[in-house]
Amino acid sequence: MDPFVTLTALAVPLDIANIDTDQLLPARFLKKPRSAGYGNFLFHDERKPGFPLDDPAYAGARVLVSDRNFGCGSSREGAVYALVDGGFRCVVAPSFGDIFAANAAKNGLLTITLPEDAVATLRRQLQEKPGAVVTVDLPAQTLTGPDRRALSFAIDPFKKECLVEGLDDVALTLRHQDAIDAFDRSDAQARPWVVPGVVPGA
Repeated sequence: MDPFVTLTALAVPLDIANIDTDQLLPARFLKKPRSAGYGNFLFHDERKPGFPLDDPAYAGARVLVSDRNFGCGSSREGAVYALVDGGFRCVVAPSFGDIFAANAAKNGLLTITLPEDAVATLRRQLQEKPGAVVTVDLPAQTLTGPDRRALSFAIDPFKKECLVEGLDDVALTLRHQDAIDAFDRSDAQARPWVVPGVVPGA
């Protein structure tokens, strides 16, 4: 996945609490392959007149600023796919569904938890000034809003390392490729019968 170091981008406010994964990606779209473009189905059933993500002023936003308990509900990873495929690299909220936040980190989507009043202020700034940008500095663990005030956020060190270095689960495993190869060689000698195509005693 692409490393996340710093990001200066348009931000869109979504003043809705308890957004669940079925709102992010309705279950019926899980039948489709991801190659169909899950970003096309993001918030599919919420797209009513006045929905912020349909406002041209926020077109191309890469940061979503929402309300508490974002990503609650089912554990579907497709909800994260929809956000990432829709161009988002960061979601800011007072709290997140635990499984959603874990899935987000594994797919290069940064979740930033800030106090409820700070997030509400940030949403208000973005509503008053559509098209405003925010800057996220992950190494420094700061988010700078339209008012140029830098807000500090906490993040698990391991999650931070993976995001900054662009490491998903596969890349983390491949860090141990030499050890894996060495084990395969020694195991093939100790237990030749487990090696496909090898006939013991032949």
